[in-house]
Formats: sequence, C-alpha cells, structure tokens
Amino acid sequence: MPNLALSLELPWVEKYRPHKLDDIVGNEETVERLKLIAQDGNMPHMIISGLPGIGKTTSIHCLAYELLGKTMYDQATLELNASDDRGIDVVRNKIKQFAQTKISLPPGRHKIIILDEADSMTPGAQQALRRTMEIYSNTTRFAFACNQSSKIIEPLQSRCAILRYNKLADDQVLSRLLEIAKAEDVKYNSQGLQALIFTAEGDMRQAINNMQSTVAGFGFVDDVNVFKIVDQPHPLVIKKILNSCCSNDGKGDIDTALRLLDDLWNKGYSAIDIVTSTFRVAKTLPGISESKRLDIIKEVGLVHMRVLEGVSTYLQLCGLFAKICTI
Repeated sequence: MPNLALSLELPWVEKYRPHKLDDIVGNEETVERLKLIAQDGNMPHMIISGLPGIGKTTSIHCLAYELLGKTMYDQATLELNASDDRGIDVVRNKIKQFAQTKISLPPGRHKIIILDEADSMTPGAQQALRRTMEIYSNTTRFAFACNQSSKIIEPLQSRCAILRYNKLADDQVLSRLLEIAKAEDVKYNSQGLQALIFTAEGDMRQAINNMQSTVAGFGFVDDVNVFKIVDQPHPLVIKKILNSCCSNDGKGDIDTALRLLDDLWNKGYSAIDIVTSTFRVAKTLPGISESKRLDIIKEVGLVHMRVLEGVSTYLQLCGLFAKICTI
C-alpha cells in the first residue's frame, strides 16, 4: 500500500537538498572553485549556467551559507526567482533597497543577491542592474543562475565570473538515489533505478521527484511503475520496434513494428513522447553498425523536427519506422 504519511512530509528534493558544498553531487571541478572562493571569502559576481535540476541554485545557496554562516545567512541573502516579477521596477526598488541596507558582516564578507532563472529577466531590468552592481560592489555581490548564459546581456557577463555546469552522470544520480532509498526505506529493484536514471537524463531533481511519486503511487519502484508515473513509452517496447525494423536480413519487419506502435498510440502516448524515446533508445541499440545507427538517428531527428513544427500525426510515425526498415 502507498505510504500516506508521504503527503505530510517535505518533498524529498527539499528534504535532501545539500547545505554544504561537500554534499553537492557532480561538476567536481566547478564545485572545487566554489570551495576555494568559500575559503578565500572574497566572492566575485558570478553566473552559473547549465541544464535544469543539476544543482546551480543549490550551489549558490551552499556557497552563501559557508561564506556568511548560519546566523547571518538569512539576513544577508536575497533570492529572487523567475516566479517573482523581475522587471525594471524590482531592480530599482527591491534589489536597490536590499543593497543599501546596512548589515554588519565579518570583514571581507558581502551581502549576496541570488537571481534564479536570470535568463528570463527583461532586457531593461538587466540594463538597470549594470549600475547597481557597480555602485554597491563594496557591500553586495550578485549570483545569477540560468539555463542559457547567452540570454544575459554582454555588459553583465563581462562583470561576472562564468561557471558552467554539465548534466550529471548516471552513476552520480544513482549514488544519490540509493542514499535516499536507504534513508526512506524505499522498496525497489535494479530495473526501477535504471528507469529513473533513463527518464531523468542527468536531472537530479527529476530523478528524486519521480522516485517519490512512484513510491507514493505504487509503493514499489520498478521499471513498469516508473514509466507509468513519468508517462513515457517503455524503452523495451521501443527497442522491440527498432529491432523489428532492423530484422529480417536487412528488409525489416514493418508489420510487427506497426503493431507495437499501434499499442503505444492507443495507450495515448503522443508523437513527441514516442520520437524522443526512439532517439534515446537508438543511441544505445545493440547489434547494428555505427553507420546504420547514425542513419537511424538522422531519420528520427528529421521526424522530431516535423513533429515540433506541428505535424504530430500517426502517419508521421508510421513513415519513420517504414524508412528505418529500408536503411
């Protein structure tokens, strides 16, 4: 039976959020640079860019916590998220007001303003920040977390140290999932953990959320339950479709492939779900030559592009697998 007490607790992604730089998983080289900044105490303005769910904002909070200590952390940090209105008025009022506030900090320490999802700030607000960063640089440092640093205007980029985060490796996600599973007494099998890693694609937050959702929904983490929760086609079904297309001495068994495709389509999976899963399975499909794999990926990519343009029909998917049969 599902554990009803889960709904009364914190989400696991918050419960197990790191509070020290030593606890952060992955991106070891970049985290080492943050540790050196924490030891030195002189934090520059910085931009951390990378994919969602890999620890950008958490890293900045951990750095702020180590620089300011438990007592001053709450008073001397201001976090603004993309959910806040961050137009030019917020920069002129809220950010400026915090930067002007007098807080007695240890020598060499600064107030820290954390701007999460900074690439969604309006250009006007970013322009207004330029002067604010210069005027209050003696007392206040800015930390930007964003998915694409290119969306932050050049004048701000030139004032900041830019750190880039890569998506997490499978073994790094697995180690954290095993820690949480042990702490929460989660019942699981190895296929369930593999399914969590496969669906997360290096996003730690998604992996943890998917595991908690699976436990809440089914009480046991296995591959079938995980793919039901994340609502993606099971990769084994996609693998069977691709194997059918590549079988029969190079001619392909299109009838079997389309029968399996019919099952997925009738279950309600969208064209984008099926195409995305096909791409990810094709990358590691065993028993085919590298040139054939590249040709398959090329066809999947072309269909992916058409689906994103709006042609997300069943016929489009049939055409994809028929084309793979002829490769």
